[in-house]
Amino acid sequence: MAAVIAMLEDLRGLAPLTAEGAAARFLAQEWTPGGKPRDGVETSWDKDGVGGWIQTFGGGAVSVSFAVWIRDVDESGYFDDLEAVYEQGERALADFLPEIEESSLAGHLVEAQQTAADRDEFIAVKKWTLDARILTAGVIQQDTDLPVMVVVALEGPGIA
Repeated sequence: MAAVIAMLEDLRGLAPLTAEGAAARFLAQEWTPGGKPRDGVETSWDKDGVGGWIQTFGGGAVSVSFAVWIRDVDESGYFDDLEAVYEQGERALADFLPEIEESSLAGHLVEAQQTAADRDEFIAVKKWTLDARILTAGVIQQDTDLPVMVVVALEGPGIA
């Protein structure tokens, strides 16, 4: 998790948050590119078993996300005990949250309200504002035949 915290600390200083700038920070911190360039920018990264991704959205908004814990579906394409897997994810999230809240980011984090969309998307979630950005950490499963993951995402607003 230290690699994720170091990236978040580094990305905090990047103004504005751009895909090009985030890719340069991944490279500088010796993350391995995954060979998924989009619009000339590497978007997939890996370090110490943690995946990192850069996504761009309309209006110039950028999201940098990390999968810090993953539990794949079993051989059947599903989980035998989905609730148990969700609980494992919630424990992994609970173990990771203090690393964020006790990092050098702590003095810049302001807890943010969860939205209805957050409650629909995440099994468990915690959000903060970090300067003018949103930092989200949560447990997610995007479809029943996909892995359950603990993800951390830093989202920057579009460039005016």
